[in-house]
Amino acid sequence: MNTRALGPITALSALCLAGCAGLQTTAPSAGANASGPAAAPAPDAAPVAADAGTPAVPAPAVSAPPAAQPAPVTTSGLAGVPITSFAGLRKLAALTASAPYEAPRAEDVPAVLRGLNYDQYRDIRFDTGHAWWGADPARPFQLQFFHPGFLYNQTVHIDEIVDGVARPIPFDTDLFNYGKNKIPDGLPDTLGFTGFRVHHALNTPAYLDELVVFQGASYFRALGRLMRYGLSARGIAVNTAGPSGEEFPAFTRFWIKRPALDATTLDILALLDGPSLTGAYRFTIRPGDATIIDVEAELYPRKAVDVLGVAPLTSMFWYGENSADRRGDFRPEVHDSDGLLINRGDGEWLWRPLENPPGVHVVDFADKNPRGFGLVQRDRAFGSYEDLEAHYHDRPSLWVEPVGEWGAGRVRLVELPTPDETNDNIVAFWVPDQPVVPGKPLRFAYRLHWFMENRPGAIHPPAGYTKATRIGSLVFDKSEGKRFVVDFAGDALAGRLGKSEPVAELSASPGARIVTRHLQHNPNDDSWRLSFLVESDKPGQPVELRAYLKSGDNVLTETWSYRWTP
Repeated sequence: MNTRALGPITALSALCLAGCAGLQTTAPSAGANASGPAAAPAPDAAPVAADAGTPAVPAPAVSAPPAAQPAPVTTSGLAGVPITSFAGLRKLAALTASAPYEAPRAEDVPAVLRGLNYDQYRDIRFDTGHAWWGADPARPFQLQFFHPGFLYNQTVHIDEIVDGVARPIPFDTDLFNYGKNKIPDGLPDTLGFTGFRVHHALNTPAYLDELVVFQGASYFRALGRLMRYGLSARGIAVNTAGPSGEEFPAFTRFWIKRPALDATTLDILALLDGPSLTGAYRFTIRPGDATIIDVEAELYPRKAVDVLGVAPLTSMFWYGENSADRRGDFRPEVHDSDGLLINRGDGEWLWRPLENPPGVHVVDFADKNPRGFGLVQRDRAFGSYEDLEAHYHDRPSLWVEPVGEWGAGRVRLVELPTPDETNDNIVAFWVPDQPVVPGKPLRFAYRLHWFMENRPGAIHPPAGYTKATRIGSLVFDKSEGKRFVVDFAGDALAGRLGKSEPVAELSASPGARIVTRHLQHNPNDDSWRLSFLVESDKPGQPVELRAYLKSGDNVLTETWSYRWTP
């Protein structure tokens, strides 16, 4: 491996305006809508600007009598269009984008359902005896559906594709157990559902585990073998952390192909719609030790978008080993993910530990044709969490692998403050430099890997990696600076004690200085510990820190990247 130049980082600085929304774990239907001040050492990766649009053409002074016009197209008039292929869905998405956007109406869900409280809604459960495709136990996948009600007042319509024909899956109260609730009268079979989940014999042939869930805007989650639900993906992010306020396009219709008896994959088509764009999506789900979802997306903008977030990931970080405050909790760490991992287009691997900041942080990692990025739960030790209910050590990491060349852009990381573990406060996505122009389709293809470290299908740097990041001060530190302790491990570092020992490349952004540094071998696990003290002459101004280990011209580890605010 050769020494490489470190990629530029820029940060967006803006104010959270009216309409800022929090991210919710239990009902994932919100996202980041704020940004905060941060260092910007590389202006060439500035945030994408909104497209200016086309100037209006003045009307002529005298005009001919208007010709007869066809009735305008509306999105509600497209609801019954049958779809059996991705090509057909793309045409429907383009047609939908040509019509004015119609927001979902809460009143489409009967008031008796909207009036349910939390406990009443929780008492409605899907009857597993009515699982779709459940009548044929040899079929490898089954579907279960979510009932409308309580806060879930935007329904989706689901079709099954059988032998090239799409048939609606009707709403039916017989599909659910209502518990202590009285079964409502007169619910139409066209009501729809608020989402669905896919079941598959993931862990044992004797039981069909939950594999994938689609519910809430464009959010979905998946599991690989022996995992617990954690972070989420979503179809698209629009103006996340932007001053104009975030939009939440939603999947409004799904078409699911009935799997063959010997099928190893499940194919799902989805129509996405929102004020600024529509989208056609195809998901191919491949369950396994690491579950893989192939995604094809074609987007049709209705209007310009300031920040388009492609392949967005949403997670939670309350506190970790790099946090100074454990909030009085007995658990050592509480998070779904502990870092952002990036494989840049030039081959560099970069690791950014996550934070729960006092204010909103937004940082960009400029790149061209990225090889991948993801939010990773790298620490898998139960003792790091001590949680017998949440099982944070069993929650998946999620990696985005672009298919084809994505061009120039940046991986954006948004970190919002959260007072507890009930809010998703971390968002990561790709922002293309290509402007979003009304009427000009955008196409993206990528592969989502839901994985765990040290198991088949794991994504990790080919050489050394950051094992832990700790921050604090020692008794003999007499400065006002901060001490960092970064542990590096991996095959490239093993067995180097006394021969070809690594050296540390360490840097700080202007205005800060490294006072002391020390690299020491850890004989307990054959890792290497970099300890250093950093000071800054500019209190309140963020400092960007970077470090990696090398031997001669050979880079031995990923790049550790951190933001410290003195």
